[in-house]
Amino acid sequence: MLFNNLIRAWLDTSGKDSLLNSITPRLRRLIYRQNGGSMRISSSSSLSPQTDLLTKEEGERQGSQQHLRRRNLRTAFIFWCFVGPLLLGLLVFFFIPIIWSVVLSLSSARSTLSPQGFVGLSNYQAMLTDPNFRQALGTFLVFAVFIVPLTFICALALALLVNSVRFAQGFFRLVFFLPAACSYVLASVIWKVSIFNGTFYGLANQILALFHVAPLQWVFTANPPWYWLVLVTVRLWLQLGLYMIIFLAGLQEIPAELYEAATVDGARRGWQTFRYITFPRLRNASVAILLLNIIAAFQAFDEFFNIMSNGNSILARPPLVYIYQVALIDGNFGYGSAGAIILMFIIVCFTLLQSRILGFGQAE
Repeated sequence: MLFNNLIRAWLDTSGKDSLLNSITPRLRRLIYRQNGGSMRISSSSSLSPQTDLLTKEEGERQGSQQHLRRRNLRTAFIFWCFVGPLLLGLLVFFFIPIIWSVVLSLSSARSTLSPQGFVGLSNYQAMLTDPNFRQALGTFLVFAVFIVPLTFICALALALLVNSVRFAQGFFRLVFFLPAACSYVLASVIWKVSIFNGTFYGLANQILALFHVAPLQWVFTANPPWYWLVLVTVRLWLQLGLYMIIFLAGLQEIPAELYEAATVDGARRGWQTFRYITFPRLRNASVAILLLNIIAAFQAFDEFFNIMSNGNSILARPPLVYIYQVALIDGNFGYGSAGAIILMFIIVCFTLLQSRILGFGQAE
């Protein structure tokens, strides 16, 4: 009541119009709290209509702030409902295993996932000087030399062919992309057991028989190394459709006006338009495919593990297969973790270097 009396006295001396012009937001909040949530001052005479309007605006402003706060809370709740499971999965299945691999690589861990003793960088030193690991890196290089250019050229040619089709283009895209959805294990088994099984009844030997060529032992002989043909063709069949789609997306982004202008300038359809228009406009797609293909070659496992089995894995054993044998077959998890960390750094450094040289992400 004392506060209201002071306000009424001030109104008598200054006038209600002066109140409307000079009352501050802080004073309005004080009035609001003193009157239990109402801006009205208990007196025999009410405030002017302008003051009632001010009171209404203040209530609407506070109501809008509360509504905005509730909406922000609801938005944050929906955001974490969608993003939370993804972050949890990354934490449990990605970041924690990487951190634990680093811990194991610095420890002695045989037949157990618990560190048994700190050994420092000795696992890394032993892995880098291991002739088997170096041989595995050499196997990767041979595989990359075959699979990277073959995939690039075949995917580009297939994309150009599909892009030139005007009828049932979606059907051909689907047909060529379907192998990418096939399991690597299943395809490797089919290649080994049915196509290149080394007997007269294998599909490859049946084709050779038409030309009076004796059956070949595709996988089980080291000289000549026909197993490289088996390994490269199964990987090529599996990933060709995926990279074709990337090239096809890049082709469909090229404006048709460029080809029309080139025709007006006298350029002929075919090699000239491909060399000066099509291929330069596919620069980012080409660099992306090269990067993905190199990384995929580093991570080759399924086809080597399933095709080069039965004692002949030593003929072609990429880094991942060797690390798998060291860690999960021999039980030396510390040594295997060191190899995995080394391979990860090799992939990262190679990718950064290749991106820098090829200028990935730059304007075309």
